[in-house]
Amino acid sequence: MPETWEYTLSIPNDPRAVTVCRRTLRLILTLHGLITLVDTAELLAAELVSNAVLHTKGPAALRIRHSPGVLRLGAWDADPEPPDPPRPLHHLTDAENGRGLSLIRACADVWGWQPQSRNGSRGKYVWCELTAA
Repeated sequence: MPETWEYTLSIPNDPRAVTVCRRTLRLILTLHGLITLVDTAELLAAELVSNAVLHTKGPAALRIRHSPGVLRLGAWDADPEPPDPPRPLHHLTDAENGRGLSLIRACADVWGWQPQSRNGSRGKYVWCELTAA
């Protein structure tokens, strides 16, 4: 019977946290035998964490949760405002910024966000899911 597990990585407001999260996620998924999800999961986690670090001023966290058949990645940040809606990818061909949620919408099976407090701080949690065969 497949097990459910979860990891949470608390991160500072530092752009270098994106690389730390990508490498940590790769290691976690490899150790749990989910290597087929690594490349897509890394892209999605990098976008989630980048948004949390670049668009807010406080701490953030990456949450990785696996339950039978589903990998959920989520980033919490200290800004309670909803994320900007994703734009169609064809409008972003030369854009340096603004692609995060559009890539998440295109690559994930489902995504969303919700208001969420963490350690007494108001904020939001933006998440996405991949089917884990």
